[in-house]
Amino acid sequence: MNNFELYNPVKLVFGKDQVSKLTDLIPANAKVMVIYGGGSIFKNGVYDAVKQNLSAFEWAEFGGIEPNPHFETCIKAVEAIEKHGSTFLLAVGGGSVIDATKFIAAAACYTGDDAWKIISEKAPVTSALPFGTVLTLAATGSEMNSGSVITKAATQEKMAFGSPLSFPKFSIVDPTYAATLPHRQIANGIVDAFTHTVEQYVTYDVNTPLQDRWAESILLTLIEEGPKVLANPNDYESMANLMWCATCALNGQLRVGVATDWGTHGVGHELTALHGIDHARTLAIVLPGVWKVFSTEKKGKLLQYGARVWNITEGSEEERVAKAIQATVDFFESLGVPTTLDRYELGQPTIEQVVGRFKARNWTAIGDRQLFTQDKIAEILNLQLAL
Repeated sequence: MNNFELYNPVKLVFGKDQVSKLTDLIPANAKVMVIYGGGSIFKNGVYDAVKQNLSAFEWAEFGGIEPNPHFETCIKAVEAIEKHGSTFLLAVGGGSVIDATKFIAAAACYTGDDAWKIISEKAPVTSALPFGTVLTLAATGSEMNSGSVITKAATQEKMAFGSPLSFPKFSIVDPTYAATLPHRQIANGIVDAFTHTVEQYVTYDVNTPLQDRWAESILLTLIEEGPKVLANPNDYESMANLMWCATCALNGQLRVGVATDWGTHGVGHELTALHGIDHARTLAIVLPGVWKVFSTEKKGKLLQYGARVWNITEGSEEERVAKAIQATVDFFESLGVPTTLDRYELGQPTIEQVVGRFKARNWTAIGDRQLFTQDKIAEILNLQLAL
């Protein structure tokens, strides 16, 4: 097992009616800015619950955070925070709202000339406003980590950043608020959590049997509980299990001492930036191609994944690897999530655009063991043109 450090200061408050604890979780005398997205919080009851439990605070609100949060919108939020004099932020929504709030918290304290440099040039984050979250859907795990992904609409760039100062102070996770989610968002959340898990698992063996079993348990639970939630979003127990899976998939636990691979995310981000495809759906497109192209390099873990998650134990090694990849494709498709570019009316020009972006940034090799060269990215996407 490799050397490692693990740090996670987030206080997680899980279960029904936990929004009632906001009064105790937010510092006394804080001036609060509530940040949210497109308005779904007005339909699922969470806005009224938050409002009721902020009665002891001076607070304001900023809405309109996009599903792939825009830098430009985040800067408008910073201006609203400055005008209000906010000292504490509260993100109410899904992963995109939380991601945006992480950046907003840092940008509000940034003293440089362009806050985009926090992302594009990894400008140091030396201070940030404190914030908490009220999660309304299962997907990114952003409620319990310090990572964030922001899109600059003006240049169609989607990039990630993270900082020790970007951890929420607390996160409230109440599965009842996810019951009103549309089928598409639930399916996306399942795929997102699934992909987060395998990118910390299907790499190569470094003698981390406990983390392997943790990852496998999350994958098996997603496979079992995901379809139940799709069939009945009001099934509280299954929704709770799904939300807990999504949180644990990216709260730092799985990556301890293991080899990770975020190349699928790196390529998927470009598809979102260029064409606005849902983040999870880009992962469903890219991941099968990654495993096909790197089936030799990842063979050991793909065989283990196939046997332990899908009970694939018969046939040659090559046949078992192919079956494991196909089982993953079939699972994503069963959720209503397409896995090829043609289903989004995209083709060769998009592949050339994506590879061109990697060339322009001089990103010659990323991902697990830097396997993702520009040529390999082209090969991956070409394999995913159509079923």
